[in-house]
Amino acid sequence: MQGFISKFESYLRNEKKSSDNTLDSYLRDLGQFLSYCEMNEIKEVSQVDKKTIEKFFEYLTVIGKSNATVSRVAASLRCFFNYLIKTSEIESSPLSGIKLKSTEKKLPEILSGKEVLNLLSQPSDSDYKSIRDRAMLELLYATGIKVSELTELEVSDVNIQIGILNLKNAKNERIIPIYPAAVKTIQNYMVNVRPIIVTDRKEYRLFTNMSGQPLSRQGFWKIVKFYAQKANIKKEITPHTLRHSFAAHLLENGADLKDIKEMLGHSDISTTQIYAQLMKNKYALDYKKFHPLAK
Repeated sequence: MQGFISKFESYLRNEKKSSDNTLDSYLRDLGQFLSYCEMNEIKEVSQVDKKTIEKFFEYLTVIGKSNATVSRVAASLRCFFNYLIKTSEIESSPLSGIKLKSTEKKLPEILSGKEVLNLLSQPSDSDYKSIRDRAMLELLYATGIKVSELTELEVSDVNIQIGILNLKNAKNERIIPIYPAAVKTIQNYMVNVRPIIVTDRKEYRLFTNMSGQPLSRQGFWKIVKFYAQKANIKKEITPHTLRHSFAAHLLENGADLKDIKEMLGHSDISTTQIYAQLMKNKYALDYKKFHPLAK
């Protein structure tokens, strides 16, 4: 079965052009399924049937996995078995007809405008690292890009003169404006700091670690967590929080949902509509809190 998983990985990487995040998620889920099959002496794909899948999902629940996690694993398995159907390795998916417990979609955590300003002001700009950190935080909030996109940005993706980010991948291209304060911060980093920490002229990435090597998502997560603690922000913050805050603040201030969808790079507007629900909930809470007759 491992051989099929390796071929599936190659298919995702070379034909589907899946991101590293997507690949990691699929392979992690399939690795867990493979371990389960090995424990139960299931060695061939042909041995996997509907009962096998149902027992696997029961196993995940027993070991404490949430409904949301089981749903994600199911999506990974569906994609894998659909690939095997496409390559004529099997005739039908063992997941056909399996229904999972519905999961309530948790609305994302966002920062208020004041909290964002507080967070962005934490890097002191007194040394190379803080100047780099400020530029990354500003760009993330200015454009709403993913952390994986941030760490893979090329110097040529940022046009300082007209203040835009030109983000392109194998599937699409999107242009996102950058507000003037962020442009100034990024320019300061590009002119005065990056040439010092990135000595390899062949390194195309805009942001690296302080040794001039690729910056990992985990490394950036630690940076965000450090400044959130420094700002005394009590909310559970991840790098994705700035992306959520970017979208929610645009919507709150009157931006069109379709424009936000394009800037975020969502393929389906239903994904973007979660921010509309978020704002609806916020307004309802504010109404109850501040309207004198709603208390």
